[in-house]
Amino acid sequence: MAGRLTGKVAIVTGAAQGIGATYAAALGKEGARVCVSDVLDTAVSVAAVKAAGGDAFGIKCDVTDAASVKAMVDATVAKWDRVDILVNNAGLFGNLSLKPLTEISSAEFDKVLTVNVRGSFECVKAVVPQMRSQGYGKIMNVASGTVFKGPPMLLHYVTSKGAIVAMTRSLARELGDSGIRVNAIAPGLVMSDNVVANPAWKGAVVDNNTASRCIKREAEPDDMIGTLVFLCSPDSDFITGQTIVVDGGSVMH
Repeated sequence: MAGRLTGKVAIVTGAAQGIGATYAAALGKEGARVCVSDVLDTAVSVAAVKAAGGDAFGIKCDVTDAASVKAMVDATVAKWDRVDILVNNAGLFGNLSLKPLTEISSAEFDKVLTVNVRGSFECVKAVVPQMRSQGYGKIMNVASGTVFKGPPMLLHYVTSKGAIVAMTRSLARELGDSGIRVNAIAPGLVMSDNVVANPAWKGAVVDNNTASRCIKREAEPDDMIGTLVFLCSPDSDFITGQTIVVDGGSVMH
């Protein structure tokens, strides 16, 4: 039986591990052909996409380098003649430590904003000409539930994800007439491998987050799949400019 994304071509950035790897495999399971992109080795994720029933290839890409991003898009088009879906997943979070704003260095602030915001911009800029030529495309940005909560101790990260919400809205207005839909998923705290390994995300911090939810359990990467596939599929063709929070009901907006 055909999947909801059969015949579609997707690029997923930051897909070598964690939530990005889950996203890539989920798209493959629905029949998409997936470019698995990361600064890290993508072999395991590529194999997972193929095992899920999709086709895939991996490419090393630094989303902050315009030439690297262009090469990623060009390689995808050369292999499969089109790009239907871009999932802007690459970003810095799991390895960040919680700290007051006065302890965030200018260099760290710039690094988080560069990867999380400009990285998404570079990928959109590179893929839009191809999507315009097709008259169709789906761009899914990754925001965060923290945008709506405004938690302290992660000012650079929350600021970067607030920018993603704003970027999503502006892109939707600019690209709608080209048949390109732009939406965002805003996960809550998801217990990905990097988060589990980070000492900052232990004990009361996680417990209090879970307690704030209507559905009181920890979030796993698989909890994001349903929203991901919906936003990437034709089922959401009349939805654009929206940010959907997926966090068990901690944030309501």
